[in-house]
Amino acid sequence: MTRLSHLTKRNFLIALHDLLATTAALFAAFYLRFEGGDGFFERLPLLFQILPYFLAFSVIVFFVLNLTTTKWRFISLPDALNIIRAATVLTVALLVLDYIFVAPNVRGAFFLGKVTIVLYWFLEIAFLSALRMAYRYFRYTRVRRDARIGDAAPTLLIGRAADAEVLLRGIESGAIKRIWPVGVLSPSSADRGQFIRTVPVLGGIDDVEDVIADFAKRNKPIARLIMTPSAFEPEAHPESVLMRARKLGVIVNRMPSLESGDTPRLTAVAVEDLLLRPSEKIDYARLEALIRGKAVLVTGGGGSIGSEICERVVAFGAARLLIVENSEPALYAISEALAARQAAAAIEARIADIRDRERIMRVMAEFKPDIVFHAAALKHVPILERDWSEGVKTNIFGSINVADAAVAAGAEAMVMISTDKAIEPVSMLGLTKRFAEMYCQALDHDLAAGARGAKPPMRLISVRFGNVLASNGSVVPKFKAQIEAGGPVTVTHPDMVRYFMTIREACDLVITAATHALGTQRPDVSVYVLNMGQPVKIVDLAERMIRLSGLQPGYDIDIVFTGMRPGERLHEILFASEEPTREIGVAGIMAAQPNEPPMQTLRKWIVALEQAIIRDDRATIRTILKDAVPEFGSTAA
Repeated sequence: MTRLSHLTKRNFLIALHDLLATTAALFAAFYLRFEGGDGFFERLPLLFQILPYFLAFSVIVFFVLNLTTTKWRFISLPDALNIIRAATVLTVALLVLDYIFVAPNVRGAFFLGKVTIVLYWFLEIAFLSALRMAYRYFRYTRVRRDARIGDAAPTLLIGRAADAEVLLRGIESGAIKRIWPVGVLSPSSADRGQFIRTVPVLGGIDDVEDVIADFAKRNKPIARLIMTPSAFEPEAHPESVLMRARKLGVIVNRMPSLESGDTPRLTAVAVEDLLLRPSEKIDYARLEALIRGKAVLVTGGGGSIGSEICERVVAFGAARLLIVENSEPALYAISEALAARQAAAAIEARIADIRDRERIMRVMAEFKPDIVFHAAALKHVPILERDWSEGVKTNIFGSINVADAAVAAGAEAMVMISTDKAIEPVSMLGLTKRFAEMYCQALDHDLAAGARGAKPPMRLISVRFGNVLASNGSVVPKFKAQIEAGGPVTVTHPDMVRYFMTIREACDLVITAATHALGTQRPDVSVYVLNMGQPVKIVDLAERMIRLSGLQPGYDIDIVFTGMRPGERLHEILFASEEPTREIGVAGIMAAQPNEPPMQTLRKWIVALEQAIIRDDRATIRTILKDAVPEFGSTAA
């Protein structure tokens, strides 16, 4: 009934067209078969009797096979296969009608005959397809004509044929405008010399300068390059392409990966694109199955990670979303961004501080979330080294408040965003996050142990990962600002190494970890670690960013080493030396099994911490946290 209720006037016109096409195909098949004698006119009375029932059946076939509801503008191979399926079903229906009902019961001989039925099959496919293909071609030529006579920029596409084909479809459909593709440069030798949707593959990626020069000689200058996802693979040397394009004065855009179902769109190429290892394969159907129809609450929803999680859960079909944020500007920004998406989810935004236990308990109880993503935290390492008590208040007591409120509100799961700095921590950030992890571990354990009844116990999990590209406080925006200011670019140490991943991939993997924790077989792990790939040397990152700006490191822009800051270490680690790890069968994620003190012991530490915070007693705070996390400082640089 849902599909029927969405039918429009256009769908009824399509149905009328298909009925006329079916009628014409049937009469044409009869005429071609029996035109030589009186057989055609003799059969007309019975044909007119059968026709209404056959057309009524054909309407059902067309609707079931989506011919009635498919937009002709986007007719494609799957739609052509549906036309063949529909014609085949109707042909079989005619065969059954003739051989089983009409021949033995009415005429005593075959009414249609095998030749007529075969002719009908071919004519039905042709008549159903002709106007559809003509309309598709009309729209295609109109888009190309508008692009040619308008202000469309002559453009080279960089990447493999499959990626270029997706982009060309976006241009043909009108989703991507003001682009006139004149050629493709592919890293695959099998693509060269071929045509992709009438656009020639002119060579390899290394031929970019020669191809641009050739078009310039013919007074058809290339104005733009578009790099598809395959153009950013290491073997395609994306940095070299960008450098040469900048020298030639050509605008460069990128087309993001379409794996997550995003609409094709062009964006600027950023240095983050060049740092990416091959992304993990995300099972988006799995994420949608978890989120669709759920009530989701995100703390710290205005921050880098929190705002991306908000956007992802809305994209995956959450029914309701509550954004909890302590910063009014950040809350306003994410609210406006989500409103612009015109999503179906009911979105609320509330100012609240996770330190305010009563406020968080009340907000959570009113909203009654199914899933809570806890992204609110203080996470700037040098600042927390200076102000210990603030880190404890937010990262420990704030997390305790959120966890307790989620349990009280009856949530299915709480997912805490942790950090790789919680592994053998050497900073207050890592230390406070590790304590919060332990609380969630203990609470998760106690809920599992005390579970009774049919309803599965709530899950409380933590997900660790390293630095996120372009997040607030990240080194990438800092380097960009320093380069724009003329330098110098400041790096703490020449051997400093960090793991990086994109915000999108990090958030998708965080939600993936939640799907594992909420699986039918409850896993006995509650700390997950994302695969961060290969670490990046920070000084190499600085040099690359300077070159991508068209400048020379050490000549145009200096790099200055400022020395390591309090709480930093040279090399981040993904697992502690005394921390068993486990493969969980999910790409991009592993489980960690760190020490798990019982809740009774944690409660004693929490009470002592509360008293030390009131007195602002740094020595006692350090002693308590050192007792709780004995590995603190064990690998300090």
